[in-house]
Amino acid sequence: MEKLPGSGTPLIDIELYRTFLVIAETSSFSKASELIGRTPSAVSMQIKKLETMLGVSVFVREGRSVRLTSEGEALLGYARRILMLNEEAVGLFVSPSVEGEVRFGAPSDFGTRFLPNILSRFARSHPGVNVDVHLDGSPMLDEKVRKGELDLVLCTARPGTKLAEGGEVVYSEPLVWAGLEGGIAYERDPLPLAVSNPGCPWRRAARIALDAAQKPYRISYTSFHSAGQEAALLADLAVAPFPASIVEAPMQILDKRHGLPTIGDYHIIMKERARAGRATHAFAEHVEECFKEISLGSATAV
Repeated sequence: MEKLPGSGTPLIDIELYRTFLVIAETSSFSKASELIGRTPSAVSMQIKKLETMLGVSVFVREGRSVRLTSEGEALLGYARRILMLNEEAVGLFVSPSVEGEVRFGAPSDFGTRFLPNILSRFARSHPGVNVDVHLDGSPMLDEKVRKGELDLVLCTARPGTKLAEGGEVVYSEPLVWAGLEGGIAYERDPLPLAVSNPGCPWRRAARIALDAAQKPYRISYTSFHSAGQEAALLADLAVAPFPASIVEAPMQILDKRHGLPTIGDYHIIMKERARAGRATHAFAEHVEECFKEISLGSATAV
C-alpha cells in the first residue's frame, strides 16, 4: 500500500504557523498576543509547542524583543507559503460565487504603501474578482466615485473637510514634518516646502498650520508623488508634511523643537458608489479589515 503524504511526520497546526509569523514580523510576544487576540502566556505556550515538535528553538529573547534563530529564519518562508496556500484553498470554496470587476481608486502614494498587501490578500480569497486599479489625487477620485466612474475609492482628507464627507474613516494617522537627519532646511527663512500639487490634503493642512503659527514659508518643490518630495528632503533642500509612519532614516521627524507647528491628523476615507455590486461590497469589507489590522499594529508599536 502506498504511503500517504505526511504520514509518520508531525503535522503542525495552522495556528502555530500564524502565531510564529506574527511574532517574527513584530519581534515581540506581547505585540503578537494583541494582534492574535490571545494572552501572552498562551502565545508562549504555542511557540513552546512548535519548538517541541521541531526539536529546535525558533526565537531568541533580547530584552523586551525577540529575534529569529537560524532555524526560525529557515521556517519563516515555509510558514508564509503554508498560510498563503491555506488562504487560497479556503477562499476557493468560501467565496466561489463572488465574481466580476471592481474599479478601485486610490491616491498615487498608496501604490507601494498599502496596495500590495490589500490586493494580494484579496486575490487569494476572491480569485473570481478582477480589481482594476486607478491611481489619482484624492479630489479627482472623490469626483469619479460620485459620477459612478469608479466603484470604490480611498481618499486622504483632513477631519471636518468636505472631502471627508460621505465616506467611512478606515484609518487615521498624524501628519508630521519630515526633513533630512542632521539637515538645516528647517532653519531657512522662509521655510522651504516640498509638497504635492494643489488640492492635496497634506499640502493644505501644512499651509494652514504654518499660517496659524505665522511661520513664513514658500513652496520650493512640487511633485504629484511623495517620492519627488522625498528627493528634495534627502538633498536637504526642503521639509515636507508626511504621515508619521513613512518617516524613516535618513529622514527624521521635525517638531516644535525645530520651530515647526503641529499639523494634526489626516484620515483615509473609503467611499463606495451608489448601487455597487457584490464584488465591490466584498472588496470594501476586505479593505476595511486590512486597515483595522494596520491600525492595531500601529497601536501596539507605540
